[in-house]
Amino acid sequence: MFINKTSDNKNNICGKNIAKFRKELNISQRELADRLQLLGLDIDKNAIQRIESRQRFVTDIELVYFGRVFEKSFEDLLE
Repeated sequence: MFINKTSDNKNNICGKNIAKFRKELNISQRELADRLQLLGLDIDKNAIQRIESRQRFVTDIELVYFGRVFEKSFEDLLE
């Protein structure tokens, strides 16, 4: 059987790092959503909150945009 959740039953492994990198930039979840929207990703503050709390899946396309905002690699986001 295919399992698409982490061992602790979360929906992504990058949420912790996204929260960490956002806090390092000293920006709010809304500001992060605004920056992503300026790059062309349709996402809102509530989606950021769900990603950071690991309740929402993250697509590869979204990872590309997070990487651009944070100037981080996929490896950095997924560690």
